[in-house]
Parts: sequence; C-alpha cells; structure tokens
Amino acid sequence: MSHLIFSNILVLSSIALAAAVILYLVSKKFAVEENPLIDEIEGILPNANCGACGKAGCRDFAKSCANADEATFSGLFCPVGGNKVMKKIAELKGVSAAQKEDTVAVLRCNGTCKNAPDKVEYSGMKSCRLAAGVSVGRSGCPDGCLRFGDCVNVCRFGALHIDKNTGIPVVDETKCTSCGACVNICPRKLFEIRPKGKDNKRVYVACRNTQKGAMARKNCSAACIACMKCTKVCEQVSVENNLSYIPTSVSAEQYGQQLAEACPTGAIIYTGNKGIKENEQ
Repeated sequence: MSHLIFSNILVLSSIALAAAVILYLVSKKFAVEENPLIDEIEGILPNANCGACGKAGCRDFAKSCANADEATFSGLFCPVGGNKVMKKIAELKGVSAAQKEDTVAVLRCNGTCKNAPDKVEYSGMKSCRLAAGVSVGRSGCPDGCLRFGDCVNVCRFGALHIDKNTGIPVVDETKCTSCGACVNICPRKLFEIRPKGKDNKRVYVACRNTQKGAMARKNCSAACIACMKCTKVCEQVSVENNLSYIPTSVSAEQYGQQLAEACPTGAIIYTGNKGIKENEQ
C-alpha cells in the first residue's frame, strides 16, 4: 500500500514538474519585454494615481509616455505634475513637450449662507451625493451647493476646505492640481477646471441655477437671472436655459471688470478685483 502511495506521489510530482517547465518555456517564448523607460518615467511622476490624465493610473500613464512617438506624446499631459514634470519626461525621451496653460478648479456657485440662507431643514446624512437624491438642499436652490463637503473629503491635495463663514467650499489654488476629483464627486456639477489666467485673472459665472429669474433670486440673491446684460458686453457670452456662461476664450483682462459690473446680482466673478476673493462677492 505504501509503495502504491509513493508511486502516485512520484507520478503527480513528475506531472507538476513537467507542467512547470512547459509553462516556463512558453512564458519565455511569448514574453513581451517592457520598455525600460516605463520605470524611469513612473519615478518622475507624482504617483497620485488620480486618473486626471485619462489613464488608469501613473503606471499606465508612464507606459503611454514611454511608447509614444513625438506626435502622440504631445497629446499626453499630467495635470498634477504639470509642465515641469512633462518637460522632464520629454527630456528623457529626447522629444519636445508642449507647454500648457496652468489650470485650477473653480466653484460655479455663490450660494453662501448670506446669499442663500437656509429655507429647508435637512436631517439626513451629511453627504452631498445622498442629499442630492432626496432634497433640494437647505437653501432651496435645486442647483446650488449642498455644503456638506464631499469635494473636500475627496481632494487628495488639501486644496479644498469649507469656509465657516460662507458655508461653501474654497479652492486653494496654490495646492490645486486640477485633478478633477471635485468635478467628478459633486452631484450638481458645480466645479469646473478653467485656465488660471494671466496674473490669476479669471471671469466666470458662479451659478448653475436654471430657474427663471424671480424664483432663482428667491432662493439666492446672487443667482443668474438671464438678464442678457453680459451678452451686450461680450458677444462670446451665451445664455441658455435661463443661465449665462462665459467661455474660457473670453479675455478676463479685457472683459472681466466690465462683465462683473454689468451683472446686477453679482453672479459673475472677476478675480482681478483687488481684495475680492472668489465666491465672496
């Protein structure tokens, strides 16, 4: 009996050994060698693995960079590392890197505690995503900030905090990497990645409320009322579905001050005004 058991063990061991050898030889024959630049490029990247570059993570982005030709490489960009990191990668590959304008996340809502005081009592879980499914929010605005800070919790770079006085998120542009996490997490799509602008001058509509003027103002004194005055200042500004929008192509230096002054509710924010912070106008 023991001899039979030993024989079975020997046979099975031989089969396992043969299978292992075959698998080893096959893996060697069909092995795909990775580009040695991948590891070097990955070491240059910030390893945030945020997906802002459109890839699955930094490793995947490093593979795309390593295997890209000069034309394809120009379409790759790491928002977190920015131009500095892309320049290092380009030098490693021996190609040129296209310079891209610095960007930052902006909050398209000025529904502060003052502008949009509480009108509804909410007693559910303190989560924007959950609250958005069951409530219009404390301010009554169906498109305004819910003030629970999901965006703050998801930011990996400490670039967001809830202002205790205004009740809404504030972006620290010195820390913001434009990774887009806040854009993706906000259930009301209040964040937008926009160019920082020359001397940090930006102009945009800090409102997403599509209600008609009277109702919009009832919920928030700083709501856009689609009065069309901004379109008379600059023809590139559009008004659709009761809401104005200023494209990034509009020069903040040329039109920013005029647009902000033309807006009767203060829905348009121009960061070139000295002493005036975003979302505090």
